[in-house]
Amino acid sequence: MVTTGVTAIGSIVSGIFGLLYIIFWIWMLVDCLTNSRLKGVDKIVWVLVIIFIQCLGSILYFLIGRKR
Repeated sequence: MVTTGVTAIGSIVSGIFGLLYIIFWIWMLVDCLTNSRLKGVDKIVWVLVIIFIQCLGSILYFLIGRKR
């Protein structure tokens, strides 16, 4: 019975982290698309990085791309 409770808690925690990741990913994608400081090819490259590299791409954009 104990393992059922641990499994349920693990599932809930995983679900919360998954939801937070999706929200962060969408936030970075929308921020990139609406960022007026990014122009032309830079914006296209960042959008492609965020879409195709997903987790790492959105983190890189958050750390590097937003500050440009």
